[in-house]
Amino acid sequence: MASKDFHGYGCAMFSTDRLLQIPLPDALAFALLCLAYLSLGHVIEHPPRRFPSVSLLMNSYRREWMTAFVTREPRIFDASIIDSLRQGTAFFASACMIAIGGGLALVGNSAPILGLAQQLTLAPLSPEIEQARAVVVVLFLANAFLKFVWSHRLFGYCQIVMAAAPNSHADPLATHRAKQAAEINIHAAKGFNRGLRSVYFALGTLGWLLGPEVLMLTTLATVVVLLRREFASHSRRVLLDAQS
Repeated sequence: MASKDFHGYGCAMFSTDRLLQIPLPDALAFALLCLAYLSLGHVIEHPPRRFPSVSLLMNSYRREWMTAFVTREPRIFDASIIDSLRQGTAFFASACMIAIGGGLALVGNSAPILGLAQQLTLAPLSPEIEQARAVVVVLFLANAFLKFVWSHRLFGYCQIVMAAAPNSHADPLATHRAKQAAEINIHAAKGFNRGLRSVYFALGTLGWLLGPEVLMLTTLATVVVLLRREFASHSRRVLLDAQS
């Protein structure tokens, strides 16, 4: 009897009627958010060859760095750079943990965000919808946290591989270790950049608390900001000039 009751309750929780209760504007805004996040990541990491992104341009500099690292004496400068990169990932991971805790608190008690949203909008609001919107923000923050943690670990691997490089740059193993360290460094940076993009989209998703129309605007604004920084920023022009 208890099993049947539980089965019936589960069916009620995930019934088609409940899914159809999601407002169409919210569904469209959420679809646009997911499409923008996935598409932007692909464009930044796989740009056209003639129009590379800043993230892609930095990969060549990371390889040059590891090549110069082998011949540098002493190598304390390189170790300090890796330390600073690890500290950066640790800082963002800690910040994401704090933000996730705050987001989960709001999900458990949606009264504060519901009151704020009701003051700024005229449309009737549902506590369940507002909680679902806050959950999406928490998911972006959780994804960012995982990316930062993995990036932090990869930078640690890079440190170990760098330490394993022979002291003499004439040793054939030194060049091989430098190439290994460069590739690990690049993957660590990729994870860090993905974490930052998740943070940007988490901030953009906060607009959903004011309605699906606002979410569409903040999503487009987030895409424009990230595209500009990757493809039309001053730093990109500097990197291209340095390679010419």
